[in-house]
Amino acid sequence: MVNPDIDFWSRVQFGFTVTYHYLFPQLTMGLALFLSLWRLMAWRTGQERYRTAARFWSVLFGLNFVVGVVTGIPMEFQFGTNWGGFSRYAGGVIGQTLAMEGMFAFFFESAFIGAMVFGEKRFSPRTLFLITLAVFAGSWLSGYFILVTNAFMQHPVGYATAADGTLHVADFAAYLLNPWALIEYAHNMTAAVVTAAFVVSSVGAFYALRGIFTEQARTFLDWGTAIGLVASLAIAFPTGDQQAKQVARHQEPALAAMEGQFTSEKGAGMNIIGQPDVAHRRIDNPIYLPGVLSFLASGSFQAEVHGLDAFPEDQWPSNIELLYYAYHVMIGLGTLFILVMALAVAQRLRGRLMTSRRLLWVVMFALPFPYIATSAGWMTAELGRQPWLVYGLFRTIQGQSPLLQSGTVLFTLIGFAGLYFVVGVLYLVLMGRLILLGPAQIHHAGTPELGGHGPLPGGPTHD
Repeated sequence: MVNPDIDFWSRVQFGFTVTYHYLFPQLTMGLALFLSLWRLMAWRTGQERYRTAARFWSVLFGLNFVVGVVTGIPMEFQFGTNWGGFSRYAGGVIGQTLAMEGMFAFFFESAFIGAMVFGEKRFSPRTLFLITLAVFAGSWLSGYFILVTNAFMQHPVGYATAADGTLHVADFAAYLLNPWALIEYAHNMTAAVVTAAFVVSSVGAFYALRGIFTEQARTFLDWGTAIGLVASLAIAFPTGDQQAKQVARHQEPALAAMEGQFTSEKGAGMNIIGQPDVAHRRIDNPIYLPGVLSFLASGSFQAEVHGLDAFPEDQWPSNIELLYYAYHVMIGLGTLFILVMALAVAQRLRGRLMTSRRLLWVVMFALPFPYIATSAGWMTAELGRQPWLVYGLFRTIQGQSPLLQSGTVLFTLIGFAGLYFVVGVLYLVLMGRLILLGPAQIHHAGTPELGGHGPLPGGPTHD
């Protein structure tokens, strides 16, 4: 017998732990690209600024990786403790890629991280580049296996149903190359690069505003804004566009809820601003772009878009208001990212970025917004999938563990919140300390002088 309270608190707990956890892998996956490029440039050009940048960000990468591992472990256990029904039903499918992520990608990445962080004096620039490239490959392969798992929940393919009603893999290639997974992967990894670009640019802007570590500030700003602009554009088109078309093709109720489209119509507009009134099936105070939703869904401004009225209410997403706002936060922030990075690149091309203090303040304080955007994006994906755990096959309410009590879930949720608060404070203190010490205080061995007496921000400039 299903218990709605258990379902609610289990969803809150998993949503909290996975959102908190993903704050860290998105930065490591994005930074892996930067580190690979800097190691390549250090090898090919021999310039010290690239070696210094790679050393500095490798240490921050290592810290993010450790915290990501610590916060990721509880999620795996929740498949058994909270979602036993789901694990029994779909474990024969999703267990394949979850195991591959741990056995292959995670261990492959882990094997090389130590050498990347501490191998500065032990390896040649060419070897360090290859080691960093292995970390990049491991982290991005890990992301793919996880997203294949999620893609099956969004758009199940390559499966068969056993006699006992559970699922197993029938076509491994179809499962592994799920079209939803390929597009979701491109979109997600581009978002990770956006996050890393803003973090790198923000640190560069901080140094530039303080007038310290000038050469590294310029390097971080040049690379962060250039890659950030390309990634911010790519997150909208083609990856975001193709992701929207996948939703329109396979999850029509989700698309309608995301846009507050309560009635079917041709030439449907995309709401820019408005408040969903589910009780009266309308958007209050709308400002919209005519025909744009039809174009995003099908490539034609006059195409018909099915509204929520075309589907039974038991197939509607369970929280339309939150889904609508999460989607619009993601879209709005993505647009601002393009604007900020375009302005920064324009100023850099004019040779004025290092002295454009107002813009540098904007870039520095923009640091948290990619995290907000990716969290809103994942909320959009997961809320849009509701009320299904495996879309069209298995409802969320069916997935709970049979012996679980809502009080137990709430108790452990409070425990996780307290533990993660402590972990978060320690993480911010260590990250802040490393950034304040700066690239000049990172030993050639790749370890920070956390107890050193070197100058802090406000002291002499280090070039």
